[in-house]
Amino acid sequence: MDEELYALHKTNTWDLVHLPPGKSVVGCRWVYKIKTNSDGSIERYKARLVIKGYSQQYGMDYKETFALVAKMTTIRTLIIVASIRQWHIS
Repeated sequence: MDEELYALHKTNTWDLVHLPPGKSVVGCRWVYKIKTNSDGSIERYKARLVIKGYSQQYGMDYKETFALVAKMTTIRTLIIVASIRQWHIS
């Protein structure tokens, strides 16, 4: 759990803000998983902090949903194209 919290803090996953009047906090919970090797031995313990999004109401708690997901192959391809065309990447 400490590693997960450190990673979330390091990547600035969220900002702490004051709760608007009349609004409630969306809860969260920890999900634990044991990762195993092919022989069944324990490789590592994994913990994720997940939000209870099912408690939110459209128009009340949020207005739109957006989740950017990029595959590493797509990112590599874009870097290769940028390199060939000598584009500046910042």
